[in-house]
Amino acid sequence: GGRRVPTTRTLAFRRGRALAGEARRLDLRPGAPVFRVRNLLSLGGEPVVLDELVLPVELFPDLSQDVLTGRGNTIYHLYHTRYGVNVLRTTERLRAVRASVEAGKLLGVGTGAPLLQIARTALTYGSAPVELRESLVNTSRHEYFSDLGKPA
Repeated sequence: GGRRVPTTRTLAFRRGRALAGEARRLDLRPGAPVFRVRNLLSLGGEPVVLDELVLPVELFPDLSQDVLTGRGNTIYHLYHTRYGVNVLRTTERLRAVRASVEAGKLLGVGTGAPLLQIARTALTYGSAPVELRESLVNTSRHEYFSDLGKPA
């Protein structure tokens, strides 16, 4: 079929503290303030990706749910234009997992259905980490493709 434009709905936006593993991956001190964002991405009205983002407050000081939902472009474009944070590349770790009850409901699949789990770290200049993202992807009707940071 043709290319369908993704739509994103923010399900949750809150402030919190970086857990030890998150702090290590983001090069922050444990307990540093972070934003936690949960988004649901749909293609053609069908939910496909559930994202959980962890962002350092120090890099995105005035970020809010309104700023996120009113961005009118990609989230990385928002990071660049509003905060001067350029995502140059990402690293990703992928594995197959089974849908939890909650993820299954949000993605429209049964509990235990196979999902692709992607743990991504977005990096800027000097390979400094700026965002953690864990995605659960229903690949039953879609494939996952990424070329961010590929050399020209």
